[in-house]
Amino acid sequence: MAVLTASQAPAAVSAGAAALARKAAPAEHGPSVSGDTPYRTGLPPLRTRGKGPAREATGGGALPATVFAAYRRAEEELARSAPGCRLRWQLLAAIGQVESGQAWGGRVTPDGTTVTPILGPRLTGGAFAAVADTDGGAYDGDAVYDRAVGPMQFIPSTWARWGADGNGDGRADPDNVYDAALAAGRYLCAGGRDLSDPADLDRAILGYNHSDAYLDTVKAWYAYYLTGHRVVPDASGGSRSDRPAPARPKRPKPSPSKPSDDRKPTPGPSRTPSAPPASPSPGPSRTASVPKASPTPPVPVPEPTLTLPGGGVLPGTGPLTIGNG
Repeated sequence: MAVLTASQAPAAVSAGAAALARKAAPAEHGPSVSGDTPYRTGLPPLRTRGKGPAREATGGGALPATVFAAYRRAEEELARSAPGCRLRWQLLAAIGQVESGQAWGGRVTPDGTTVTPILGPRLTGGAFAAVADTDGGAYDGDAVYDRAVGPMQFIPSTWARWGADGNGDGRADPDNVYDAALAAGRYLCAGGRDLSDPADLDRAILGYNHSDAYLDTVKAWYAYYLTGHRVVPDASGGSRSDRPAPARPKRPKPSPSKPSDDRKPTPGPSRTPSAPPASPSPGPSRTASVPKASPTPPVPVPEPTLTLPGGGVLPGTGPLTIGNG
């Protein structure tokens, strides 16, 4: 596992203190925030000095813009409301990476709400906690068992206690990354914790999931983000309801198929008026055409009757349109 190099380096804590933190966290907090649901165990990529192709697609550690903004806002809010906690946004990013891969790579709407629900497995016991329904299915859609919900994976019972309104829309929604990030920050800072103290840091992380492997994975990502980060656009593919809008301005596509109606003003009148001056005045038009016809084969007379310059036989060359790609 990577070792933190900042002032919050967990390496500074003794093995005994870390063991005490692991032991104390479940007893102090009861059911974990996520209900001990499965989580992403992938470790951060190794940092190299060279600038090769970015491995940091979201699975490799890049932060989608809206998700990143939510973590920063939560850090700012906690700096005001709980300054002694010393929460850093990188800890929220580490938990968000392990819990949901940064909201599935930033598949969120502009206000931070996930495009599709992010739900953990039903907490029926066995591999994880057994948690009977506590919300009537209001958050997780399951009226029999609870499920972890949203980008920070809160089970409904913990959301009922720690839920927050992080984007100022007047409601606390576990599916909203601003709300979930602030709620996670409030939970991590609970009980007067000072997250610059390695033992408090361990207790806070273990409160999310009672697993040593989880603790190590989150701390590895925490170390990674403390040493640097990269922000990328939110994921596309339907994550914005207004994404198809750019296709609308390109509706000139159908217009070439209707040159007689839609394109009348452009190709029709613009080219016909230029040519007709030759046809209304037969004198100049023919005199101009007769010299051209005389050097040609012996029958120059039919050519003027074709009225090639004024007949508008060329309107087929309409403007090209470019597709959406």
